Amino acid sequence: MPIIKKLIIPAAILALLLFLGLNLSNKSQAPAVTFTTIEGKKISMADLKGKVVLVNFWATDCPGCIKEMPDLIKTYNNYKTKGLEIISVAMPYDPPAQVLNYTRQKSLPFPVMHDGLSEITQAFGGVNLTPTAFIFDKQGNRLQRTIGELDFVKLHHLLNIELAK
Repeated sequence: MPIIKKLIIPAAILALLLFLGLNLSNKSQAPAVTFTTIEGKKISMADLKGKVVLVNFWATDCPGCIKEMPDLIKTYNNYKTKGLEIISVAMPYDPPAQVLNYTRQKSLPFPVMHDGLSEITQAFGGVNLTPTAFIFDKQGNRLQRTIGELDFVKLHHLLNIELAK
């Protein structure tokens, strides 16, 4: 029995280390989704390869979302020509007419979709808190997931690094 214990424990430790190593080295990829904007335009994540992509989940009744929207607009306007794309995803519970009115009133310059069937929120791991943002590099690897308001100083630093690659 002692020889079996001497073999099993190191084998279990080795298996655990291999499992952790593989999970840490595999970057989370962007889900293979297609966004349908409120204008009816279809944008797939595959179409966005070669761009840094920020997917922003928000709601018209979310104070943090409303607070960060002007900075999100400024960020998009400053970085879109450098290769940034922002996709804004309104939550399923948000009334579609309210999303459309907000988008028009605030002249949101980036694509906006309403996730009425919860397909996108589910594909991104069951997003249910707003604001939530996912940032992907040019190859579609997830760089960051932020629940709560974005830190725009850190975001701009990250964008400067990633867009220069």
